[in-house]
Amino acid sequence: MSAAPGPTAKTERLLNLVLCLLYTRRPLPKSRLREMVPQYASAASDEAFDRMFERDKDELRELGIPLRTEELSDLWDDEPGYRIHERDYALPDLTFEPDELAVLGLAARAWAQASLAGPAAEAIRKLKAAGIERDEDSLVGIEPRLRTTEPAFDPVRRAVIAGQTVTFDYRRPDGEVAHRRVQPWGMASWHGRWYLTGHDEARGAERVFRLSRIVGAVVPDPRAAPYAVPPGHDATVSVRRSTNGLPQPEPAVLRVRAGQGHTLRRRAVSVEQVDEYWSRVRVEYGDVESLADEVVGHGADVVAEHPGPVIEAVVRRLQGALRAHEVST
Repeated sequence: MSAAPGPTAKTERLLNLVLCLLYTRRPLPKSRLREMVPQYASAASDEAFDRMFERDKDELRELGIPLRTEELSDLWDDEPGYRIHERDYALPDLTFEPDELAVLGLAARAWAQASLAGPAAEAIRKLKAAGIERDEDSLVGIEPRLRTTEPAFDPVRRAVIAGQTVTFDYRRPDGEVAHRRVQPWGMASWHGRWYLTGHDEARGAERVFRLSRIVGAVVPDPRAAPYAVPPGHDATVSVRRSTNGLPQPEPAVLRVRAGQGHTLRRRAVSVEQVDEYWSRVRVEYGDVESLADEVVGHGADVVAEHPGPVIEAVVRRLQGALRAHEVST
């Protein structure tokens, strides 16, 4: 597999370096770090590694990460060691208001798929295999994961970076599924959703695709002819333009457990108390798939009651989660 290009490779390398320096109780010499960080191990020469490591040290310090240089034992011939002390790196205890916690929760949902997990996990495995003594408290709150709620995120991202034509099945707002062949141009997040912009070959024009509506696998076509992204293309501008024509909101009825579903309750048209355990919440929605994602995100605390397309979309997601669980177990 080829290395990740440009900024992605640099981000992976810096993250892996931080993880290694936080992991260890004792300072590590750069020769040891070269063995542990996958991107360092693949450096073309000692000189290339030295230049890369010096740049990375400077960048971490510019970012405010407290990288320390410490003396090692005589066995290392005065070679300095490096580490990051958790007490210097950690933030002080923070408190948030309920509305701030809600915003943080929404932001967290934007991240989760393992874009950085592979190289970072490899670095941790090497540290363990080498018998490096771990600082048990140092990695709390640091997880080498980049996750999104859309399974299509990673393959689409790779296709955009590689400039590779892809095919996929796409569920339209009316629920119908159609096959698409697209030259990916860019990606953007808008109102909590990720979108792909690109040239739809069947329509011969630019189109915008919501990643949550992609059904099944995103398949690259290695035989497709190269293409060029139009100069000045801005994925965010395209997404904003495409979403200006959203359909009028439709009503939906949800059953929400007492004390739960606060985001739904806040935007509800009406809330009716059913009994001491449940409320009937009426909301408006502009997209079936988006509302279904939100309902499923509340687990057993929210049940879709109306209309039929929303119920079907929720059931489809729950069945998919059940199948995934059965495969994993």
